[in-house]
Amino acid sequence: QVQLVESGGGLVQPGGSLRLACTASGNIFSINVMGWYRQAPGKERELVASCTKIGSTNYADSVKGRFTISRDNAKNSVYLQMNSLKPEDTGVYYCNAKNRVTDEIYWGQGTQVTVSS
Repeated sequence: QVQLVESGGGLVQPGGSLRLACTASGNIFSINVMGWYRQAPGKERELVASCTKIGSTNYADSVKGRFTISRDNAKNSVYLQMNSLKPEDTGVYYCNAKNRVTDEIYWGQGTQVTVSS
């Protein structure tokens, strides 16, 4: 099993920045891909960005050029630097990890990000 704990959400004005962090514990050796998803009110959960253990990244088109995902394998952590935030970035952001052996998906508890003036 893998446990994911997120931090760093909050309220920010449009154009502002936030940095989310997620730390994994448990059977971390089974993890390859880690990433961030978000869910806005009334909408489905969607991929924001993902990163493999060797640093290959993938971004949703809506966040390219504004968000940066990074990993620190020594700390079993993944980060999401969010710049130039827009009101449409508002939602609950979930950390995600995938077991490379079983394909099991793990989720954090979520952290709220609100972009509003």
